[in-house]
Amino acid sequence: MNTTSSPSRWLLPVLFLGVLMAAMDIAIVGPALPAIREALVSDDRLVAWVFTAYLLFNLVSTPIMAKMADRYGRRPIYILDVLLFVLGSLIAAMAPSIYWLLVGRAVQGFGSGGIFPVAAAVIGDVVPEEKRGRTLGFIGGVFGLAFLVGPIVGGILLRFSWRWIFWGPLPLAMVLVPAAWKVLPTTRTSNPKSWDGVGTLLMASTLTTWTLGLNQLDAQNPLQSLIQGSAGILLFLGVVLGFVLLHWERRFPDPVFPLSGVRHPLARLTLWLSFGAGVLEGGAAFFPTLLVLALGVAPHTASFMLVPVALSLAAGAPLFGFLLDRIGARRVMVMGTGMLAVGLGLLGWVSLSQMKFYPAAVLTGLGLSALLGAPVRYLMLQVSSPQERASAQALISVVTKIGQMLSAALIGAVAASFGGGLVGYTSAYRLLAVLAVGLVLLAFRVPRRHISQPQTRSINAKNARG
Repeated sequence: MNTTSSPSRWLLPVLFLGVLMAAMDIAIVGPALPAIREALVSDDRLVAWVFTAYLLFNLVSTPIMAKMADRYGRRPIYILDVLLFVLGSLIAAMAPSIYWLLVGRAVQGFGSGGIFPVAAAVIGDVVPEEKRGRTLGFIGGVFGLAFLVGPIVGGILLRFSWRWIFWGPLPLAMVLVPAAWKVLPTTRTSNPKSWDGVGTLLMASTLTTWTLGLNQLDAQNPLQSLIQGSAGILLFLGVVLGFVLLHWERRFPDPVFPLSGVRHPLARLTLWLSFGAGVLEGGAAFFPTLLVLALGVAPHTASFMLVPVALSLAAGAPLFGFLLDRIGARRVMVMGTGMLAVGLGLLGWVSLSQMKFYPAAVLTGLGLSALLGAPVRYLMLQVSSPQERASAQALISVVTKIGQMLSAALIGAVAASFGGGLVGYTSAYRLLAVLAVGLVLLAFRVPRRHISQPQTRSINAKNARG
């Protein structure tokens, strides 16, 4: 890898703003959906694709953009991601129909896919090892902040027009692009091999079929939808394409899917922890349903009761990042997964009241901030070579998102099997608490000591020869 620029005191704010722009766009659109449906004369099925199109193209682009950042440099790809995101925002802002809005959301999602993996890779490139945890934690806290601030900003902009939600990123990008050009390092691969076009197509097809298949699952009747609907066909096709992808990538000299990274046991452990975190994070989406059933509150009141979760995510990520540098990844991971298990256990086994929900919500938010924030990305930086840092970070994002999508089907299946209602959803949270205990056991397998950079290079060299 060649790095031609040195770290700047403006580096972290530039990364922060890019991640905030991409993360807040998910939360800010929610309040605008009724206005969009009315203004563009659409139905609920098409309006739901305002979210689905963004998430689908975000998932597909994440490994592609990360690989491009490893090959061609962090700075140009980060700027490309921001420009694509803004282009999608402009298309959405001027959309004359729901179909043009979906095109804009797809372009937005494709642009945003590489922003966070590239940001994490830049931190691995330029931030000293003893400060990486707090830096990653600071960036990770952006997501909690985005989900807290996003709906508020969206509500304010809706007083003028839903289109203002998509005009918003334009002034931010006008500052972000020149700043990124000035301060981001130009880290790139020397003499890159030919691009893995077949692998890219196979990976995009695999992720697309999996996303559409999981999206087609009926959360209340998953088995029936697998057998009678298109979900089963799509998921089966996704499995087949996945095997073909792995077979192809083993033969290609520079695969788009970083196989060398997942050969290391700690990398595989990190991905399992990330997948589990995605499943448990998906469970947080059903908090309002549980509150409505258990406490009889109105849906909008239940949404406001989630503020402690967002605050915990925003505060917990930098806190655990700081502790990561002080006490190590293993203790932080055990602490976080333990909090998550206790929080979910309170939701599943304790008769719920408002006073009991808030401690459970805070513990769950803190636990998720430990799993979704700095620690897993720090561990992956430890065992990935500089030539594959962004690609390895992209794997964390991909497996986390797949876990999130599986979570809805899992919770719906458990709730339905126990008759639905309060009993069904508390049973689902009991299962999630058991899964969180499993993550605690996995966290104990994280090494006590950090892997030093010379060891990492030796491991990667061995993997490359193997």
